[in-house]
Amino acid sequence: MPAKSKAQQMAAGAALSAKRGERKVGSLQGASKSMYKSMSEGQLEEFASTQRKGKPSRKTH
Repeated sequence: MPAKSKAQQMAAGAALSAKRGERKVGSLQGASKSMYKSMSEGQLEEFASTQRKGKPSRKTH
């Protein structure tokens, strides 16, 4: 499933870097922290690799 917004993509990227050990888990906040706990590395990679062009800054409900 691709990311719906730039913010969602960035949160997934932060969680992915923590999963890979490139970033401290303690530095994660909010959505990236919950993504780290609930998603696999493959799912995070799919979210983070979504093209940004045409995506809104924030997801609207």
